[in-house]
Amino acid sequence: MSETLDPQPDTGAPQGGTATIERVEQRELAEPGDAERFAHYVKKDKIMESALSGEPVIALCGKVWIPGRDPKRFPVCPQCKEILDAAFGKGDGED
Repeated sequence: MSETLDPQPDTGAPQGGTATIERVEQRELAEPGDAERFAHYVKKDKIMESALSGEPVIALCGKVWIPGRDPKRFPVCPQCKEILDAAFGKGDGED
């Protein structure tokens, strides 16, 4: 006698066996300056020393880097601004 197997109901769960999962890799293109999204606050004398020696500077927020880009092209680092405002009072640019 032969047995007839009833098909399993489709529950959406895997039924065993092997399967191949294809992964689509997405990459974001890096633009020049992406790593340097903000202008940071550093003492002017430290920037001049860095320009002459090539040594890195440390911003108020703790970022360490060797300056080499025009800071006017970037928004001010929110952490540096917050630290500066806390130390010297909130500056709104009006005198």
